[in-house]
Amino acid sequence: MTIRQGLDEAASKATKQLGDSTGLVADFLYSQINQDGGFRGRSSDSDLYYTMFGIEALSTLGAEIPYDHICHYLRNFYSDSSMDFVHLCCLARCLSYVFSDDIDGALVDSIKIGVDRYFAENRSAYGCFLALGAYQDLGLSISNPRGVVSCLDLLKTPDGGYTNERGISAGSVPATAAAISVLHYLGEKVSDETVQWLLKCCSPEGGFFAMPKAPVADLLSTATAIHALSLAGAGIANLQEQCLDFVDTLWDGKGGFCSSIVDRTCDCEYTFYGLLALGHLSEK
Repeated sequence: MTIRQGLDEAASKATKQLGDSTGLVADFLYSQINQDGGFRGRSSDSDLYYTMFGIEALSTLGAEIPYDHICHYLRNFYSDSSMDFVHLCCLARCLSYVFSDDIDGALVDSIKIGVDRYFAENRSAYGCFLALGAYQDLGLSISNPRGVVSCLDLLKTPDGGYTNERGISAGSVPATAAAISVLHYLGEKVSDETVQWLLKCCSPEGGFFAMPKAPVADLLSTATAIHALSLAGAGIANLQEQCLDFVDTLWDGKGGFCSSIVDRTCDCEYTFYGLLALGHLSEK
């Protein structure tokens, strides 16, 4: 199983929790597709990053995806040499949905060269997660898995978490979740210390903080933490009820999810994270 497949499998279980509201989520996602075939971001313009989340969210719902329309948008990036590392990985993910195992070889090579270049220059926990996902999406094997594990070792913090920059003493939940995911898919053991650190970042009211001293819990941290804990084989039954209540506070009733109680703007990214969290939390 790949990172993408694992996320999809977990998020697809959200329909159990959503029930009749599943159609509302699909309608919200369709409303985010622009005339050019891309999904809008935080503005009305199409954005490749949000297009990736829009495709993923529709896929997990089992909703029809207008692939031909989306392909029209994606072609704008096939020969774009200015794309940064994150957007190259987003393109790889989008193509893995649109073309399955039949992505053009020259395009695969082009994306791989770009991913390799940026990955070599900036190895963060998030970067390791994106790079491994991109390799998997393109049907490639990572050339130096031990080097990736060694990189993550240098990003582990004294408190048991992980960070995206060396020399930082306190971990962050998104970075730790990314590190756990990478270790899992490389067949490496996740330490009990890291699992316990992550569990301690859950608010008593539900939801996970981005770091222990963050002022409010947020949906990205919550969804990625729960997913990472599942990959690590950690039980979350005692967190289930309060986390469900937290996710419910970020649902706008029209089909979208927002990031936190202080940011009520719904978008494709946080709607996917809402589905991912609900998928795990719907399991008994």
